[in-house]
Amino acid sequence: MPIQILYGLADFVYFVLYRIIKYRKKVVISNLRNSFPEKPDKELQAIAQKFYRHLADVFIEAILNLRLSKDKLLQRYRCTNAEILLPYYQAGKSVILMSAHYNNWEYMITTLEHQIKHHGVGVGKELSNKALDKHLNKYRTRYGTEVVFANNVRNTFDYYHKYKVPTAYMMLSDQSPNNIHKCWWSTFLNQETGFIFGAEHFAKKYDYPVFYYDVQKVKRGYYEITFHLITQEPGEEQHGNITEKYIRHLEHTINQRPEYWLWSHRRWKHKKPNTAI
Repeated sequence: MPIQILYGLADFVYFVLYRIIKYRKKVVISNLRNSFPEKPDKELQAIAQKFYRHLADVFIEAILNLRLSKDKLLQRYRCTNAEILLPYYQAGKSVILMSAHYNNWEYMITTLEHQIKHHGVGVGKELSNKALDKHLNKYRTRYGTEVVFANNVRNTFDYYHKYKVPTAYMMLSDQSPNNIHKCWWSTFLNQETGFIFGAEHFAKKYDYPVFYYDVQKVKRGYYEITFHLITQEPGEEQHGNITEKYIRHLEHTINQRPEYWLWSHRRWKHKKPNTAI
């Protein structure tokens, strides 16, 4: 289908998700109320409605991501300051790129190899459906970006570090942690929240600079990403400080345009245990 027709289909998907099946609507509204207790209910409902419109677009763009050419994707997903990473590449230094499920993340996975000079590696979470996961990753990696999971991420870091391949590791760090006793707990959007600690762990282990990348929607179907330095000397940071800086970046991004974060995710299903960090 032409892209315009697909976005017309997105409008229909929005209507079905929001008006008919009310996909995870209780979760979305609960998350919004707990995150923005100062906002009136009418404003929260408006944010929710915009979120569902965006979610429908993300669904359609996930399909587009499987078929668009590299040039078309790079027109739709543009980096504003790729040069900030160039000195690290020229020095043979790998970097860690932290972000979240905000705006469009699939385009970043597919185009990462061509956004910057570094070799691109997306660190992800496997789907329960192995066949679907294999099929999706075949298309995600068709332009050179590599995708790795928990079972081989350590080996990947070790391999590229050993052979001095300057690599950029894309790590979406806003997922709920698998182990609530080994994650980092902080106040995020007015709630106690556990964060995956992997990005900080690997940054300190290999002495890799860490960047936050912000994704903003320019117009429907078009995005810009901007890198912000979190630290270039991770070994000098106090324990938890890298993760905390990332949290504050993400919180600022969400507060600016809340409708673009993945509110249907059960982000706060875990409570902080007594033994937590």
